[in-house]
Amino acid sequence: MNPRLLSLYAGVSYLLIFFAAIFANFLVLDAIQNEPLITIQQNPLMVRFGIIAFLITVVFDVVVAWALYELYKDHIISGLSTLFRMMHAAIMGVAIFALVNSLSLTTGHEILQQAETFTTIWLIGLFFFGIHLILLGRIIKKPKAIAIFLMIAGAMYMIDTGAHFLLSNYNAYASIFLGLVAIPSIIGEMSLAAWLLVEGGKNSEKSSTQ
Repeated sequence: MNPRLLSLYAGVSYLLIFFAAIFANFLVLDAIQNEPLITIQQNPLMVRFGIIAFLITVVFDVVVAWALYELYKDHIISGLSTLFRMMHAAIMGVAIFALVNSLSLTTGHEILQQAETFTTIWLIGLFFFGIHLILLGRIIKKPKAIAIFLMIAGAMYMIDTGAHFLLSNYNAYASIFLGLVAIPSIIGEMSLAAWLLVEGGKNSEKSSTQ
């Protein structure tokens, strides 16, 4: 397939993931965690839209994995990078089931448990996503700044997941870890999305016409 078209697919999919994840995570999941019973009983439609938004992130995660593989399939570790991203997407798909379960529960404690189950499974998926980002940074190489931020973000995802399971007082450092993950991730992945939309695949097209 045309490299430029593949880059556009990947870039647009990244943007859809970004906006769907903001809504699902910061509006819906946060609401469930802060006021579980009220959110489920008074705003069930919002929760259902949040579930759909998470499903959208999974669908377009697979599209990104496919497009990036096609773009860089000549690289020796491209297949491995794709598999780790697919693992993340599959685990995320399983995690969503916990949010679906929460819709039928009638106590705040039970709902909160389902939200925690979702988060725990998601964190496991993010560990593998971190490996994907590290490998992706090694694969793309240029633009170098984006590659570096992707690798840093990948390492931070892995460290954050490890900290969740290793530190009994993780909540005391949660805001620090959030910053360590969010800053390189947003810069790296959004810069990659912008580069794919504006420049991705153009050099390959030029090479093929020469």
